[in-house]
Amino acid sequence: MLIGSTTHRVAILGGIRTPFARSHTAYAGTENQDLLTAALRALVERFHLQGQRLGDVIAGAVIKHPKDFNLTRESLLSTGLHPQTPGLDVQRACGTSLEAAILIANKIALGQIDAGIAAGVDDLSDPPVVYPKSYQRRLLESFRGRGFGQRVRPWLGIKAADLKPVLPAVVEPRTGLSMGQSCELMVKTWKVSREQQDQLAHNSHLKAAAAWRDGFYDDLVVPFRDLKSDNNVRADASLERLAKLKPVFDLSGAGSLTAGNSTPLTDGAAALLLSSEAWAAERGLPVIAYLRAGKSWAVDFASGHEGLLMGPAYAVSAMLRDTGLTLQAFDYYEIHEAFAAVPLCLQKAWESADFGRERLGHDGPLGSIDSSKMNVKGGSVAIGHPFAATGARILATLAKQLAADPAARRGLACACTAGGMAVSAILERA
Repeated sequence: MLIGSTTHRVAILGGIRTPFARSHTAYAGTENQDLLTAALRALVERFHLQGQRLGDVIAGAVIKHPKDFNLTRESLLSTGLHPQTPGLDVQRACGTSLEAAILIANKIALGQIDAGIAAGVDDLSDPPVVYPKSYQRRLLESFRGRGFGQRVRPWLGIKAADLKPVLPAVVEPRTGLSMGQSCELMVKTWKVSREQQDQLAHNSHLKAAAAWRDGFYDDLVVPFRDLKSDNNVRADASLERLAKLKPVFDLSGAGSLTAGNSTPLTDGAAALLLSSEAWAAERGLPVIAYLRAGKSWAVDFASGHEGLLMGPAYAVSAMLRDTGLTLQAFDYYEIHEAFAAVPLCLQKAWESADFGRERLGHDGPLGSIDSSKMNVKGGSVAIGHPFAATGARILATLAKQLAADPAARRGLACACTAGGMAVSAILERA
C-alpha cells in the first residue's frame, strides 16, 4: 500500500564513481559486479553508512551475464551496508541510473523509504558471449533425450557455424541499424554539420580536462584498479586531428560521425545517495541539491516518424509542462553526448517553431539554450559512457555544480537511450 498523504522533498547528498575507462584497457579482466561493488563501497565509506540498513538500492547494467540476474543485491552485500538492505535490478538502456534515481526519489517522496542509492554499471570488457540458436537447440534436444542414442543423435549433424560465438551488438531489432547509423539519419534530418560535431567533441575534451586539472572530480571519483582518472579524456584534443578522422557509420561519403565525435565503448560504475531531509539532518549530512522532477518518454523511431535518439526533446518538453518552467530557466544543462550530434540535434529541434507546434504541442519553439552552460565539466564524448552508469554520473556532476555556485538555482539533465527512449530530470540548489 502506498503511504502518506503528503510528499517529501528528495535530497541529493552526493555521488561517487570509478574512473571511466575505454573498454579493453584498464579494466580488462573485471566484471560488472567488481565495478558496481567498488562504486557502492566508496559511497558507503564516504557517507559512513557501514552497518546501516537503507530503504533500497536500485541499479542495473545494460550488458550483463545471465549469472548477474541479482547484480545489485550481490554487489551491495560486499559494501558494508546492513545485509537487510534490499537491492533491485533495473534497465532502461543508457538512462538506467537516471531512471533508478527517479525510482528511489519516488519512494522517498511517498514516505516509503528514508534513504536509498541509485547506481549503474557497464563493463564492456567482459561481454556475454553466446552460441547460435542452432547450437542451443541441439544442446537442449540432447538434454531431453531419454537414452544414450537420443542424447547423441542431435550432435551427429553439427556444423562449424553452430559453434561460431555471437557477441552482443548495439543494434536496434526493429530497424537493424546501429545507434551510430540511426544518429547519422538524425544528422541529415536536422542538417548538423561535421564541423559542428567536431567542435562540440573538442569542447567536451577540453572542458573535461580542465575540470580534472582544477580538482572538480577529486571527490567524485575513487581510484580503481590503479586507474585514478578517466582515460579517454584528451587534454591535447585538436580540431585538426578530429577533422582527419574518417566516418565510421555511414561509409557512402555523406557520413559525419567519427570515432572522435562519438562516445567510445566504456567500462565504469557510478552511484548516488538520496534521502529525505530529516534522514540527512539526523546524520549531519549536508544536502547539496534536490531532485524536483523526472520524466521518461519514448518516440516512434521504428516507423521513421522520429529519430532514435530524439526522445529527450519530448521528455524535457513534457517535464517543463509539468513544472511550469521554461527551457531557459536553468543555470546548468547536462545533456548526454551519446554522439556529439545528439545535443546539436536536440537544440535544433527545440529551436524549431514547427517542431514545437506539431510534435511537442506548444504554441511555438521551446527556444535556445546557452551552450556555455551545457556540459560545463565535459560530456560523455570525452569522459566516456558506460551505458547504465552515465545517468548517476550526470546527476552527481550537476548537483555539485549547483552546490558550488551561489548564484545558481536549478539544473536540467537528460539522456537518450536505445529503443527510442529518454529520461530527464530537474535538480534544484539546496
